[in-house]
Amino acid sequence: MMPSTLRMGLSRGHIEIRQLLRQKDAIVFTFAFPALLTILLGSIFSDPVDPPLATTHSQVFAAGMIAYGILSTAFISIGIGIAADREDGTLKRLRGTPVNAGAYFLGKIVLVLFAAVAEVALLLAVGAWLFDLPLPSGYAGWLTFAWLLVLSVVACTLLGIATSSLARSARSAPAVLNLPVLVLQFTSGIFVHIAALPAVMVNISAVFPVKWMGQGFRSVFLPDRLAAQEVAGSWEHGKTALVLVAWCLAGLALSLATFRWHDRR
Repeated sequence: MMPSTLRMGLSRGHIEIRQLLRQKDAIVFTFAFPALLTILLGSIFSDPVDPPLATTHSQVFAAGMIAYGILSTAFISIGIGIAADREDGTLKRLRGTPVNAGAYFLGKIVLVLFAAVAEVALLLAVGAWLFDLPLPSGYAGWLTFAWLLVLSVVACTLLGIATSSLARSARSAPAVLNLPVLVLQFTSGIFVHIAALPAVMVNISAVFPVKWMGQGFRSVFLPDRLAAQEVAGSWEHGKTALVLVAWCLAGLALSLATFRWHDRR
């Protein structure tokens, strides 16, 4: 028999998914925004990365924007949703049930994993259809994609749960959560090619998971020769995995330390 926390977490995740599917407008705007940004950035910067090569900046953006899609779905949406649930008393009522913090966190991870798969599928469709983004031809590429997706979802979801406690209200949550995301997109090589960024900016961003998420997804969908344009001149899969695992553990510790069932007021 499954441990009670795991069982409650999976059950909670099923409820969260059903609630998400009832919010048709939220689904459309949540999923459409990263895809729209991919179309805009890919259309503006469509020249070749290196003229003798066939790979374009559009394909580089399309691969890296997968990291933004996951971050938007996991970090921003979850953080804002928890702030709203805390303010309207949903978490207070949930506290009176057998659901503990661990089960609640697991339920959010299940929700985000479901939403992230749909988000990434849409981004891949946009990239492949509009910008000829090549998909992996072998199992090795898809295996790398799978562990990147899972580790990214877990890390960003837990960090979203932890950061939600910084917002004093549901109204202030979007500002609190969008600011670090916007900064990291520019400094981590998602909105701007990593080779064009100052070394100091890249070194600071390397502390956070977004830089490694973008680099990891670029390694899945772009030719190996483009690894030379990364900061270290390689895809650094081992280091990417270690950084993301470290942020999963840090996110869990921060979530357990900062999570509140009740509004501060």
